[in-house]
Amino acid sequence: MAKELTEGQRAYEAKRAAKAGMSLDKWLAMKEREREAEAAAAAKAKAAVVEAAKPKKQGLISRLLAKAEKPL
Repeated sequence: MAKELTEGQRAYEAKRAAKAGMSLDKWLAMKEREREAEAAAAAKAKAAVVEAAKPKKQGLISRLLAKAEKPL
């Protein structure tokens, strides 16, 4: 984990792990994988938003109309 747990946090996580039928080490490893997956999903969503913000290339008709509207 990125940070060490205090004794109280460790006891709380041990209770949750026992309730789920897992060892504390397995429980903490699973939580870390979930945290990493959420971070990856957030990064992917942010990249999708940035990609969607890029202006799209004009279509053929739009480009021709834009050229036709320009003065000679």
